[in-house]
Amino acid sequence: MLIDSHAHMYDQRYDKDRDKVIKDFKNDGVELVIVSGSSVLSAIKAIALANKYSSVYATVGIHPCDTADMNNETLHTIRELSKNKKVVGIGECGLDYHYDYSPKDVQKKWFIEQLRLAKELKLPVVVHDREANIDTYEALKSEYNSDLRGVLHCYSGDLELAKKYIEMGFYISIAGPVTYRSAHKLKEVAKHIPLEYLFIETDAPCLPPSQIGKRRNEPAFVRYVAAEIAALRGITYEKVALTTAANVKRLYNIISK
Repeated sequence: MLIDSHAHMYDQRYDKDRDKVIKDFKNDGVELVIVSGSSVLSAIKAIALANKYSSVYATVGIHPCDTADMNNETLHTIRELSKNKKVVGIGECGLDYHYDYSPKDVQKKWFIEQLRLAKELKLPVVVHDREANIDTYEALKSEYNSDLRGVLHCYSGDLELAKKYIEMGFYISIAGPVTYRSAHKLKEVAKHIPLEYLFIETDAPCLPPSQIGKRRNEPAFVRYVAAEIAALRGITYEKVALTTAANVKRLYNIISK
């Protein structure tokens, strides 16, 4: 069975059929979905879904694009939300230089604060990095110790950088873009990093695999990511599914029932 390690099932694009999508993804071989909060409101919604469905877990954090209005009270709220038994990590948090929604220095400040919160709580961190490869790595390196662990969600760096993260014990998560013809750099990462450090995800409803065109992405479509990685590595689909699922459970301390 597959695990979609990163999705946003609270998104309004699921408002008409959210329950059906969640109930049906097991029919497509998906065992669990990690729903990642990116604001206080979405974190609350993620927890509500996790509490409702045994097949859903949540992470809670503030996306870099939402850090302009972040303060210590926000951080306290994330700390309190993390106490829920279905919360398995802090994030997504990180740096995003594609948009100018939050100043870079503000993003860095609150990324560091969330890394420190994750270490304090001994929870894994879900890292968002868009067009900020070097600064993201430097922030993680500056805060690194034995309590800092996590995953680079929807990985966008190159193979050399991925190896540096793996040396720190971080996992690399591959999303739908690995199926795009133009994704040469990402395909190299998916092909060559150690399988025991690999996650797969959809980032649903965004980044649909090429096989489904411009349709809304869903957890069930993580199978296309798994199939692409299997083809790139010359291994079976089942090997990718089983190993990546085990990796997710290991990081998030999820015990199979």
